[in-house]
Amino acid sequence: MISKRFQLLLLCVLFSVPARCETAPHDGLNAALWTQTSVELKGNSRGMYRLAELMLDKALKDETWTAAPLTQGEKFQGKPPAVMLDVDETVLDNSAYAAWQIATGNHYSSKTWVPFVRAEQSLAVPGSLEFIKVARKKGVQVFYVTNRKAPQEEATRNNLKALGYPIDESEDTVLLKGEKKDWGSAKGTRKSVITEKYRLVMVIGDNFSDFTDDYKGTLAERQAVYDKYSDYWGTRWIVIANPTYGSFESSAFGGNYSLPADEKRALKVKAMTPWVPKED
Repeated sequence: MISKRFQLLLLCVLFSVPARCETAPHDGLNAALWTQTSVELKGNSRGMYRLAELMLDKALKDETWTAAPLTQGEKFQGKPPAVMLDVDETVLDNSAYAAWQIATGNHYSSKTWVPFVRAEQSLAVPGSLEFIKVARKKGVQVFYVTNRKAPQEEATRNNLKALGYPIDESEDTVLLKGEKKDWGSAKGTRKSVITEKYRLVMVIGDNFSDFTDDYKGTLAERQAVYDKYSDYWGTRWIVIANPTYGSFESSAFGGNYSLPADEKRALKVKAMTPWVPKED
């Protein structure tokens, strides 16, 4: 059932009555607005995928090139190449769900996320389809590795196919959380499945956890892991900007989602380094 508040908001949008279009403050407003409406997002995303194409050519010429330093193992040079992409906010644009949260005053919940996934209405992240098609033409296998849960696989595949994304049906190339017993939120186990057969030449994602299982921890600990792989960023690992959600936010409040909203907000403010004006 549509809430009265959402009905009012819809009427405001349709009939342009700004005086009645007030919504409660929401931490995600600017991030969702930027993600859904800005040309800057489109330019950033297309630029990163064009960088990925350039790096892919380098990777294919260098058989020692791998994007999986911990799971690739030895004697991988003769294996066929593959790329691994996250799905949400890397391939599929779910900004409509973020906008719904803002409009209705809600926050992420599996009770609302699952129906959104099943609606199969996510859009294409700019540049992603073009890159994937180029990779396939060059003989590179494409794996979609997502933390959407296993029961959502059919809807995820349908949404990808409807937008024209190629999916190789000769093997399982859409790997979801919980699809196998040891496939949890960390993606290392699924990455290992890929590297058993392929030389993983590139990882593309929007969250630190798409690249390393060491994504949790304090801000300083995450910085140390980032620095450890400094040569990978922009070469083997390509990041698509996503300010709407991710481990960047949860790390500020220790991943404790049970905290009240005002406490999480206070910890996020505390995590920042503000400008301190000099006294005259």
